[in-house]
Amino acid sequence: MKDKNIFIAFILNLFFSLIEFVGGIVTNSIAIISDSIHDLGDAIGIGVSWFLERKSSKAPDEKYTYGYTRYSVLGAIITNVILLSGSIIVIYNSIIRIINPTPVNYDGMIIFAIFGFLINLIAAYVTKESDNLNEKSINLHMLEDVLGWVVVLIGSIIMRFTDISIIDPLMSIGVAIFIFIHAFKNLKEILDIFLEKIPSDVSIEEIKRHLLEIDGVIDIHHIHIRSIDGNINYATMHVVVEKENKRIKDNIRKELEEHNSPHVTLELELADEKCESSKCSVEHHHIHHHH
Repeated sequence: MKDKNIFIAFILNLFFSLIEFVGGIVTNSIAIISDSIHDLGDAIGIGVSWFLERKSSKAPDEKYTYGYTRYSVLGAIITNVILLSGSIIVIYNSIIRIINPTPVNYDGMIIFAIFGFLINLIAAYVTKESDNLNEKSINLHMLEDVLGWVVVLIGSIIMRFTDISIIDPLMSIGVAIFIFIHAFKNLKEILDIFLEKIPSDVSIEEIKRHLLEIDGVIDIHHIHIRSIDGNINYATMHVVVEKENKRIKDNIRKELEEHNSPHVTLELELADEKCESSKCSVEHHHIHHHH
């Protein structure tokens, strides 16, 4: 189902960016030409995402034991990198246009802007419901496109009546900066996932505090929480207990479920047992490779 939406968005965008490029040349509007480059970037990004998204829904197997979800995250990286570079190209071209202004066909621009607004509105609607990073970044493109076209429409109407052609490249720069900032934020979120940073909605301190309140838990160390795709969290930890006890495990799992970490691997140690890495005390959070 998701695949299909991404594919529709891909076809719409690809088809539209080509029409748009021609339109930009015909109307001599840098805002429209630069938008077509950005749209083409989107289309490529969405195509890659679609391909990787399909791969990412495969079930875990012997080779990819965590499943293929990260492929979707990779799709999001590629899409955002394309957007970043696209906005830089757009800003560069607009600045040249501000230095050497050229006449623009405003009527053509107005017609195009209405057309662009409608097509992107449809695409944004098709990709709207999603909490997956990849689809989020695609939907973000769609919304940006809708916004961008509203700006172009208003701008072209103003230019139509005032003939101030510098509005065209200024609009173009505004949209590009907006896209740049968003893509940059997305990229940072995604890199955090690849760098195995603790998920933003999780606090180790707090989890530890809650787990130590469970009856029979003496100490907890080596807590590691990682996210595969920004949604699903995996947690591992060593738990020191007075005696082996299934109830303790269940309580820990329940607690972590509340902290959005449904996949938990527990290592239970008895109080009189020495944890296998000698420096496993709470102060040493780093991982030891000398097993």
